[in-house]
Amino acid sequence: MRGGAILLFEMTPPAGFEAEFDAWCDNDHVPSRMRAPGFVSAQRYRAHGGAACLTVYDLTSAAALDTPEYRAIKAAPGDTSRWTLQNASGYSRYLGEEIFCQSRTPGDEAVPDLPLLYTVWFNVPADRAPEFNAWYEQEHIPILLRCPEWRMTRRFKIIEGAPERWTHVAVHYLSDLKAMESQARRQARQTPWRDRLAAEPWFKAKYTLFDRHGERRFASPPA
Repeated sequence: MRGGAILLFEMTPPAGFEAEFDAWCDNDHVPSRMRAPGFVSAQRYRAHGGAACLTVYDLTSAAALDTPEYRAIKAAPGDTSRWTLQNASGYSRYLGEEIFCQSRTPGDEAVPDLPLLYTVWFNVPADRAPEFNAWYEQEHIPILLRCPEWRMTRRFKIIEGAPERWTHVAVHYLSDLKAMESQARRQARQTPWRDRLAAEPWFKAKYTLFDRHGERRFASPPA
């Protein structure tokens, strides 16, 4: 099942604390949220070649973060949670509403469980968002999906988040690393339409490739 919103939670554990961080995520942070209404699933990732850890929560809607159950979880972190949040670095947290999704397999709308996740973040001025969205959805994504290993792209408008002021994120699901060097990706990055947008000063993206870490977790049934 795919939700209508997404929560992306990223941080880098202290050096030497990686095993304890994984245990905290797997046994505390993720399970507690999977018991809250509106949380559909969670998948953890680790930056490709790096130490940053990302958890992606699929939500039924952004309203999942406004429930009494979720507010109670946020208001009462355990000792391990407090220590981790105080000592980890590279903290970021963004809530986004899905505005577009396209799969390489028509009709397949489930979130794919694939080994790689590629995130692309932009801060788009409001008056440029219509053309940016049109380029991304009408040209950029269809070209990327010509690559067999490029399986799905979801786009989100950021509702809230820190520390950067991003407005949009594209979440790409890849089945193999060779998608990053594919002819389709090269073509998608070399079109006249993209070149026109890239010439504008705001067209500066943040790109991160992540490896899947562990299995997808699903919502727990009510007690």
